[in-house]
Amino acid sequence: MTSALLVIEHEPSCPPGWLGEWWTEDAQPLDVRRPSAGDVLPDSLGEHSGIVVLGGAMGADDDALHPWLTTTKALLREAAATGTPALGVCLGHQLAAVALGGRVGRNPAGQQIGVLPVGWTDDAATDPLLGPLSTTPARGVHWNDDVVLTAPEGTVVLAVATGGELQAARFAPTVWGVQWHPEAGVEVIGPWAEEDRDRASQRGIDVDAYVRQVDEARAEQRRTWRPLATGFAALLRDRVSS
Repeated sequence: MTSALLVIEHEPSCPPGWLGEWWTEDAQPLDVRRPSAGDVLPDSLGEHSGIVVLGGAMGADDDALHPWLTTTKALLREAAATGTPALGVCLGHQLAAVALGGRVGRNPAGQQIGVLPVGWTDDAATDPLLGPLSTTPARGVHWNDDVVLTAPEGTVVLAVATGGELQAARFAPTVWGVQWHPEAGVEVIGPWAEEDRDRASQRGIDVDAYVRQVDEARAEQRRTWRPLATGFAALLRDRVSS
């Protein structure tokens, strides 16, 4: 029997999306916890095969406003210590970095927004999770103000954006983070654009053009990032069977 994958959803506007769909297709049970709605996070990962931490509008150090972030970071540290597969997406990527000793803050170059190239590094080719994806050029949906400014000691950098920002990393042998959103199509991005429309317009960003770009890239994004879900599910199965 396959143990459930713990999925931490910080906000209703940041759901598992396509990742949840793909894991369900792979017969991977999900235990989605929504702490902002009152769900309690487990004290440990003993009953779960792995952990996925999704995105959100809060900052990685906003524990005082969102107390469950402290528990989330503790669970990510446990994953690193016990060899439990963990994947952070956008905010989750940043939380993993902070949990393991890194530093996160506003991107000095400004907000990352768009369907942007993923800058695979040479180390990505041999990565257990992202290696099979890194052999071909890829793009990812980005929408973030913060980035990892200082990676934890021992981090293996797997992708770097054109501006030099950390895009993907293996923070520990079984803990990965991606700054882009492999789970998000226009049905997820569209509401973000509406919520951020005024602020984005003040920065000269055409949010409607961005939403169209995401919509036009739908087939490409699903084709590109489906193997990420498959590969992570395989790591979970390997852990459960070992």
